[in-house]
Amino acid sequence: MLRVVVPIVILVVFVYGLVDLIRTDARLTRGISKTAWVFVQVLLPVIGAVLWFLIGRPRATDAAPVAYSHPVAPDDDPEFLRNLEIRRRNQIEADRLKKPKKELEAKERKPDAGTAEPGGPEDAGDAREPGDAGTQGTDEVK
Repeated sequence: MLRVVVPIVILVVFVYGLVDLIRTDARLTRGISKTAWVFVQVLLPVIGAVLWFLIGRPRATDAAPVAYSHPVAPDDDPEFLRNLEIRRRNQIEADRLKKPKKELEAKERKPDAGTAEPGGPEDAGDAREPGDAGTQGTDEVK
């Protein structure tokens, strides 16, 4: 019976130590590197596993550095900042294009503004025929 129990205990300790080592983050191993710990456990199965549990394994008080998978605030998010910059550029471009459009619309509203003499009667309001009674937009013949 002892012939069977001892190899099973050795195998369980070896496998448990190796699996624990493999699942441990490489930055948290103590003593030597994670790769060196694997070689120690494979070459010295029982002694390597015991050394791993006593020396190499991270303590329960050792906290892994917390890595956030998302930015803490919107202004820390590079995608948010990139979108803000794109929106700002689009707004500047839209404002830049509105100015010539407004000037063109103003010119279209006053078609003979360029031909009128400054200070003349046409400058005071809409140009009308002498017989007009101020009715704008009628097609009646008088």
